[in-house]
Amino acid sequence: MNTELIIAIDVATPEEVMPVINSLPDEVSFYKVGLELFISTGPAAFIPFKEKGKRIFLDLKLHDIPRTVARAVKTAAEHGVDILTVHAGGGSDMLRAAAEAARECGDKAPKLVAVTTLTSLNNDDLIEMGVTRGLSEHTLALGKMAIDAGIDGLVCSPHEAAAFRKLIGDAPILITPGIRPAGGDAGDQKRIATPSMAVEAGSSFLVVGRPILEADDPREAAAAIIKEMRGA
Repeated sequence: MNTELIIAIDVATPEEVMPVINSLPDEVSFYKVGLELFISTGPAAFIPFKEKGKRIFLDLKLHDIPRTVARAVKTAAEHGVDILTVHAGGGSDMLRAAAEAARECGDKAPKLVAVTTLTSLNNDDLIEMGVTRGLSEHTLALGKMAIDAGIDGLVCSPHEAAAFRKLIGDAPILITPGIRPAGGDAGDQKRIATPSMAVEAGSSFLVVGRPILEADDPREAAAAIIKEMRGA
């Protein structure tokens, strides 16, 4: 399995996108569009990526009634989104509706990946929310439910990736945020890992933002992470 890098573009306007793309190696082909950019400008956010031939990971964590999420999946397909996140917390009916909507889109369908437990959360946070099972058990249960409902893969902490590979096999996509080079600042992430650790755990894609984009030389930082991924 060849693990790929996704760059998280956390900017507010499309005008800020092209300088970021141009500051990185050409081999970086996948970019994450998150809430800030999408809310700022909507589908127009995709234009600079499409102009450069890049693929789009739209991270909106869709969590609503099944009909609404199904319609959103079809709209994302019309805009050429390659990967789209839904939230496993929406339940099995919502997840099945999303998967069926993607199937109806045929070749245009985005791959759907379900968010299980945010990497900014830990056991204490779950207890505060009234979740009585441990973080690992809770995360694995949500992920298994999503895969059983027909979702293509999962977003999970690198600390759950190996367990998920044992539980769901090699076929589903595993996307892992919370990636930090050795010695890097954890920021607001509580469950992090180095690129090599995530690759060895079975991740399909690694999502990296600030460690690259806030580096003195983003191109060099991205190249170093890609090199570490290939050496794992």
